[in-house]
Amino acid sequence: MIFLADADVVLPDRILSPGTIVIDEGRIVDVVQGAPPSSAADLRFDLHGHVIVPGFIDVHVHGVEGSDTLDGADAIARIAARLPRYGVTAFCPTSVACAPDALRTLLSAVRAARLTPQPASARVLPAHLESNFINPEYRGAQPLDCLRVPRHSSLGEFTPPKGEFTGREILAEIELARPDVGILTIAPELEGAPELIRDLVAHGHHVSLGHSGATFDQALEGIAAGARQATHLFNRMPPVSHRAPGLAGAVLEHDDVCAEIVCDGVHVHPAMVRVALAAKSASRIMAITDGTAGSGMPMGSTGRLGGRPITFRDAAYLDDGTLAGSVLTMDRAFAKLVTLMRVNPVDAALVCATTPARTLGLQGFGVIAGGAVADLVVLDAEWRVVQTWLAGTLAYGDTQR
Repeated sequence: MIFLADADVVLPDRILSPGTIVIDEGRIVDVVQGAPPSSAADLRFDLHGHVIVPGFIDVHVHGVEGSDTLDGADAIARIAARLPRYGVTAFCPTSVACAPDALRTLLSAVRAARLTPQPASARVLPAHLESNFINPEYRGAQPLDCLRVPRHSSLGEFTPPKGEFTGREILAEIELARPDVGILTIAPELEGAPELIRDLVAHGHHVSLGHSGATFDQALEGIAAGARQATHLFNRMPPVSHRAPGLAGAVLEHDDVCAEIVCDGVHVHPAMVRVALAAKSASRIMAITDGTAGSGMPMGSTGRLGGRPITFRDAAYLDDGTLAGSVLTMDRAFAKLVTLMRVNPVDAALVCATTPARTLGLQGFGVIAGGAVADLVVLDAEWRVVQTWLAGTLAYGDTQR
């Protein structure tokens, strides 16, 4: 047995201080008050002055430390190997809109990483596709020549593209790799989008509304079709107005929808993060990084997002100044939530771990409780990662404690 002893343990409803987590065969077998005797454990870590939270789950991350998910067949494995140092124990590799061959390579890499996980690497979950079916006017850094519009007349037919491929070809790649496609971002106002949403949901995918200029009613139509998530709330959608609440207003109002928020303090003002939490509660908000290859890289360095050059400053930017994702990591997202955004650690753990796990249907993950998988993060007083545990195995950090 392994004891993580004498730390502040963030439980779903409170902080146990001090507390000890007992791990055996990859699972949490007990969470107890205080610090049990050393003789009771095969391996013991004395963690006084530290905080233990559930392993972070990032449902929207494009890359880290110079690697982008569309960088080739080994990109997903590289990203998975780097994320535990930031407290991430599971993630959805996220792509921008791309051509069928690039999508095929991505999904093949996702499948390989899921079937043959590498030691000390974050769990690879089914991919999040910021798909080809978004509104060009709200595309942000998404490549315009990869966007397609579903037709209302037939689910399988799409408007003639200017590029070399059709929307049907994109759907064909998804059909061939359904277990490896978890989330698709769709703009609900596009012609044929409600039919597409219904079809995707019927095949077990999670549909997230985003990169969209949808009105309130169009957003409700997408939700009625089965969409249950929202992609980076407030970003790449019209601002909320008291007479025209739009997509953001529909998401805030609708209890069935779980919303992502980029918690870097750049994409969304801290006050608006608090507004979203007040409107929906921590059980319906997911903290995301929208991290790029610039996450974990020095400020001022450069890289690529889906093949396009970006510069890394307080966030990631295209050459024309367009915001193109973040340079955030999940440990910093947690830190910003509890400091800049004044969210208590219990709710911060919910939005960084518990809510993503529950939204994706991951049983036994994202929570510190008896019987749960021992995916855990040990943080110091500055909210920096000291250790990351994956199923009771130390994946990152100091063994001398």
